[in-house]
Order: sequence, then structure tokens, then C-alpha cells
Amino acid sequence: MVSRSYSNLLELATGESPSFGRINRQIPRIVTVAGLISDVDDDPSESVSSEPSSSSTSRDRIIIVANELPIRAHRISGNGGATTNWNFSWDENSLLLQLKDGLGDDDFEVFYVGCLKEDIHPNEQDEVSQILLETFKCVPTFLTQDLYTRYYHGFCKQQLWPLFHYMLPLSPDLGGRFNRPLWQAYVKVNKIFADKIMEVINPEDDFVWIHDYHLMVLPTFLRKRFNRVKLGFFLHSPFPSSEIYRTLPIREELLRALLNSDLIGFHTFDYARHFLSCCSRMFGLTYESKRGYIGIEYYGRTISIKILPVGIHMGQLQSVLSLGKTEEKVSEVIKQFRDRDRIMLLGVDDMDIFKGISLKLLAMEQLLMTHPEWEGKVVLVQIANPARGRGKDVKEVRDEMKATVRRINNMFGRPGYEPIVLIEEPLKFYERIAYYTVAECCLVTAVRDGMNLIPYEYIVSRQGNDKLDKLLGWESSAPKKSMLVLSEFIGCSPSLSGAIRVNPWNIDAVADAMECALEMADAEKQLRHEKHFRYVSTHDVGYWARSFLQDLERTCRDHVRQRCWGIGFGLSFRVVALDLNFRKLAMEHIISTYKRTKSRAILLDYDGTLMPQASIDKGPTSKCLETLDTLCRDKKNTVFIVSAKTRKTLAEWFAPCKKLSIAAEHGYFIRLKQDEEWETSLPVADCCWKQIVQPVMKLYTETTDGSTIEDRETALGWCYEDADPDFGSCQAKELLDHLESVLANEPVTVKSGQSIVEVKPQGVSKGLVAKRLLSAMQEKGTPADFVLCIGDDRSDEDMFKVISSSMAGPSIAPRAEIFACTVGKKPSKAKYYLDDPSEIARLMHGLASVSRPNVPPYPSQS
Repeated sequence: MVSRSYSNLLELATGESPSFGRINRQIPRIVTVAGLISDVDDDPSESVSSEPSSSSTSRDRIIIVANELPIRAHRISGNGGATTNWNFSWDENSLLLQLKDGLGDDDFEVFYVGCLKEDIHPNEQDEVSQILLETFKCVPTFLTQDLYTRYYHGFCKQQLWPLFHYMLPLSPDLGGRFNRPLWQAYVKVNKIFADKIMEVINPEDDFVWIHDYHLMVLPTFLRKRFNRVKLGFFLHSPFPSSEIYRTLPIREELLRALLNSDLIGFHTFDYARHFLSCCSRMFGLTYESKRGYIGIEYYGRTISIKILPVGIHMGQLQSVLSLGKTEEKVSEVIKQFRDRDRIMLLGVDDMDIFKGISLKLLAMEQLLMTHPEWEGKVVLVQIANPARGRGKDVKEVRDEMKATVRRINNMFGRPGYEPIVLIEEPLKFYERIAYYTVAECCLVTAVRDGMNLIPYEYIVSRQGNDKLDKLLGWESSAPKKSMLVLSEFIGCSPSLSGAIRVNPWNIDAVADAMECALEMADAEKQLRHEKHFRYVSTHDVGYWARSFLQDLERTCRDHVRQRCWGIGFGLSFRVVALDLNFRKLAMEHIISTYKRTKSRAILLDYDGTLMPQASIDKGPTSKCLETLDTLCRDKKNTVFIVSAKTRKTLAEWFAPCKKLSIAAEHGYFIRLKQDEEWETSLPVADCCWKQIVQPVMKLYTETTDGSTIEDRETALGWCYEDADPDFGSCQAKELLDHLESVLANEPVTVKSGQSIVEVKPQGVSKGLVAKRLLSAMQEKGTPADFVLCIGDDRSDEDMFKVISSSMAGPSIAPRAEIFACTVGKKPSKAKYYLDDPSEIARLMHGLASVSRPNVPPYPSQS
């Protein structure tokens, strides 16, 4: 696969076709000015064409974007310090590097975009960029210290991170109050990342995978530049409930940005559910699960939702377990605890306010108070990793932890025994593994955490190997054992069903869980360990990465079959994706066609088409009635209103239009003119089934605030337009299943529509009206040469289907003009769309002005 990049942003701004430079696959030189790529030699032997040669092996390219590159940098000096250089190496502990190893080099070529942990002087940035690109396929993003501080330590750590961990900024001390300059820094950094991606992306072929909340608006910048970019986003932190998320002043900007991705990944269903709830409450979006995949329809695009917790790198962990220095450290820990008849419990946590370290210490205190027999036998080793953030909250957590440790050790300690051993200095990975290997139980009691891989590492460490088994005095063939006490508020908890799950705030419950773990029989510990190890070893980081990319590829498969264009400004930008044949109905085109045709059929839905769905007053306006009456008086026209409303309501509303044809209750009742009798499209229905349906709908109405029952002559509808969107949708699904089961033997159909669940006689559809109208015109010897059909919801799709299929039959004139038009840009059987009812009103007025030239102009919108 050949790397091609847009090298001239002016081409994008002017709308011209982008030109592709002939760029070497490795891109020989990069400069740090955003969006520009340095010249390359024109030597044919050193360059490749824009299309891959048949002899080259094609691999999918993935651009992984994260806040930090998986790179370690060390400054080295030579010649007595006269020259300065850098030494770079992979960061083996980085999840992004483990992800690449899990994918394998044969199938994927991986590029990285992100920041370095070290500050690089501007004079060295070009050289560093060149080295990292050529050696590691990394594109560094350089930020000034001030900008990085405002972006990362400011907006990310003070505002997003606390809120996403369920902390409301009720006061300046509780989480960070929204600060617009920090938000502006966050947006600026995301744009810088987008410019860096521009330097290496081949927008037609490459996959882009963005990681975590540091880059949540990046999808908008990329989608704006490349409408069809294959874009995945994975959130490694929790996603808060909608009540908490909606307190963000920039809530819509962040949510719209995420919806510019093709695939959005979460660790747990809870996080995904909260995200979907926000989409429903803020934008009115609904989601569907089809064949196991969850999808959100958003302006014609389907955004897939992926629920899969990340795993660990099994190969790396097992290689560390085999190191000689790991064995030495294990021996040291055994001498410190097991050889002195101490049972070791282990806690490993980052130093922050959400890890619940103090709660764990208090639980240890409670255990020793209520079970004094464990005093002198049980030791809790608490490893406190360095804090990632800054601020006084970190200092307060550290001070509280130390004070609690001192108090408990003073109360229960004695010469040669301290119940709590606190380790604050940074440990190397192999040292941490040694503690895992010896610990009888691992405790993770975070009050809120995205995933937390500590339990996974513990389980694999306890599985061990032959040499470690010998050190521990275990037979190699003997079953291994481990115990976990996990907070129910961390991402890995649902995956480890054999753990003892606890509410970390309940000190007594955590102490009881610790007691249970200590007392549990070895046979049960072995069964729990076996179950956990089987899951962790099969759901490693490679499994996670491959599964995510397979779903991303599946989601993006239809990109080439869609027309895409962008709408909206700034962070409100989104892409509309529609079928190649789906286009906006042009006023000039339809009016010119209308003028030259002689036998016209016009079918119009009412709610959501002639009248906005959210209108309080549902009746037609005087302007609407005047326009319809003008169209009906034209002898070349047959105009039908096709609605789900009752015939009584429609007759009253459209009384001024004497010649208007009306189809009520989805076409069950039809009246061709006001002075004619109502007819039925099917034999008279027996509505005994209503006695079954009404009590069921009444039950759901009583339990769903804002819902109502719409009783029609031949149908019943349960409307939940004014109910809570999440609860209303949930109740509607339940009601649909309930009604389908109780009406299985009745001659009716149960269907869900826009904020409604309807029960109506079998065979009734708006398609019957369209079929009858076209057949009647053909029988009169005036087959339709102009058909206009406009509707907005699922029930109108039946009309679109009928008039589209009639083009191949005798019911319309040869070479007739067909206009099936839906409201809004969305998937539909219609080939045209108009944006909203106001555009439809202008269209109808334009047609009326042709039928009667003295019709006054349509009032312009202010």
C-alpha cells in the first residue's frame, strides 16, 4: 500500500480536486510546520506511483493516535558535552506498543502520532521527527510547555477526568469548574494532532484509531478534511451517566465530535449505555442492535458501538516472569513474608482520588479489629504508583494514606510485624510482578476506574512457571490458585466473575470479603483462578485490537457506496452520507416538469411533512389550506392527503378544500371528494381485538409519564413523544413484544413508528392508497405522467415502494416523471429529500403558483 497525503490545504479550501505528490512509503523527511511535507527526490528508483504495483505486498495501514507516543527518550552527550543528541527506544509497557505486537507485522503496518514525554528544543524537532519516523514510524506532535500544561494538566485532568469519573464540580475544590481558555487550548491541541495526521495519511485506504478522552474532538477535524476517512475511537475511561455528562457546557461539541467516528469503543456496557442515553436525550438519536452489532443512525451514517474490555500482553508478561531478576525478587519477597509465616494481601494503585486506597486501609483495620486472630499473620502490601496528575487533591490523598498507615501500624503493629507495608518508590515491572506472584489475594477497591489491568496481571503472575513454582514450593502439575477482591465500579469487574465483588465505600463489606478470601478452601480458589486465567489468556490485547479493527473495517465497508458532504460550522460539523442516487429535490427541476405534464398524482403525508412533528397545534395553517385548495382546483391534478389521523379529524381540518382526496388511518378509509362517501380499502374490520389491546396500553400509559393512547376507529396507537426518551423507548419495545404475544392469533399487525406503537388491521398500508390512485387514473384513460409523493416516516416508505415499482408497470404513462421525496437526509426508498416541512411548504406553494399564476409569493423566513 502506498502512502499518499494531501500536501496542499488550499486545494481543500477552494474545493478543487486534491493533488497527490509522489511520496516515498517511508516519507523521507518531515518538517514541523503543520500540514506541510518536505520535498522528495524525483529519482524514479526512490519514489513510487500513486497506485501500488502488482509486485508489492499490500498491507493495511493503521495510524494510531494517542496523547503519548510509545517511545522512551534519553538525552545523551558526546565529545565532552559539545554536541547533544537523543537516544530513543520503545516503551515496552505502553498499551499502544502491545497493541501493535498483538496485531502482528504481517497484516498491518502501524504508524503512531502523539507527544513525547520529554521536552524537545525547537532546534532539534526536525531531526527528532526524522529519526522517529524512519526508525519507529512515529510522528511526534510538539507542543509548547504552556500549551501542554493548559491542555493536559488543565482541561484533561482538571475538568474531563474528574467529570468522567462521576465528580460534579459543585465547588472549585470538587473537580474543575469549566474554564473556557483551557477548553480553547484543548481544541487547539486536537487541531495540531489533525495537522500531524495529515502528513502521513492516505485518506482512502488508511484506518485511523484514536485513543482516549485527550483527543475527543479530533474526529471532527479529520472528518471535516476527509469525509470518508475510516475512523475509530476508543475511550479508556468511564463515560458518565447522562445527568452528569450534560453538566458540561461544551457537551454537544464533544458528543458531535465522537459521532464523527465510524466506530466508538467502550470497556463495558454501562459506559456504552450512558453514551447512548446522551445521544438519545441531547440529539433524539436512537440505536438498534442488528445481528449482535449496536448501531446509531446519524445523518445517513451508521456509527457502530463496540463493547470489549482491553486485555494484557501475555507474551510480554510471561517473558518477564521468566527473567532471572524476577526470580531473585520473588525469593526476596518470600523471605520477607512467607518464610515469616505472613499471609500477604496486595494492593497496587495509582496515587489519585478515585483509587480508594484509604478505603482499603480502613477495611484492613476493620478486619484486624473484628478478627483479631489474623493479627500478626496478615500483611497488606500497598504499592502506590506515582500520580499522573497534579494538584492539591493528590497531596491530600497521599497525606491521608500515610496518616492512616501510621495509625493502623501503631495500633496493631509489634516488633517484627507491621500490618501494612507501604511502598511509595516507583517499582520496575518485574518487581511488581514478584509481589503479584507471592500475594495470596489482590485487592482493587477503586471507587471509579475505566478498566484497571492490575487483576489481569495478578492472575497471569499467579499462573507462574516451573521455576517460580519451585521457589514457592508448588508442584508444577498442581492447579494454581488466586483470589481477587474487586470493586464493582471498575471496568474489569464484569469480566472476572469469580472475584469477590464489593462496594468499596462499604468498609464492613470489604473487610468481610478479605476474611472470605483468607478462609476460602484451596479447591475453590483453584476453580476461580482457572476460570479467570482461561478468560485473561484468550482475551489478550491482541484479541482486543483485532476485534476492534475487524469491526472498524466492517463499519467502513459501505463508504465507497455513499455520497458524502459536510454541513455545519466549527465543532458542529457533521457529514451527511447518502446513497449515490439520493439527492435533494431541486425546485426548478420539479416545477419545469410540473408545467409540461398533463395528468398529475400528488400524495402527501401530514404529520412531519406538511406540519412539523413537534407542533403543539396540529391543525393545518390557513396558508397550507390555501395552497392545497389551489392545487386541487387544477384539473390536471389529483391530490391525496394520506395520514394516520381519523377521518373525522381530517374532514374537519380540510373542510375548505372541497376537491381534496383524503386517506385516513393509513389508508383504511378513503374519500375522493368532500361530497362523496367514505370507502374502505379492505373489508370492514372486526375490532374485537381492541378489548385485548386497550388494557395493555392503559397499563403502559399509567407507568410512563407523558405517554397517551390514540384511539381510532380501526387502530390504536400508544404515543410517547412527550415521555422521557430513554424510558419511553424502553417501554415501547416492551409494549411491542407484549402486544405481539397477546395478538398472535388476531388479524392485526403491531408496528413501531416515530414515538408511537400502533396496532392496525392486517394489510392496511399507505401503499394501498398509492396503488389505488394510480390504477384509477389509468382506468380513466389518463395515466399519471407526473407523480409526487412526500412523507417523513416508516409508514410512508410503503408509498415510495409502490410508486417506484410502478415505473415498470402499465399503471402510469410511459416516461412518466416520478418524485418520491422523504423529509430529512436519511436512508429511504425515496430518491429525493427536502430538509424540513418549511421547504415542503415552499415547494407546494411553487407548484400552486404554476396552477394559478396570480398566487401571492411565499413569505420569506426572517
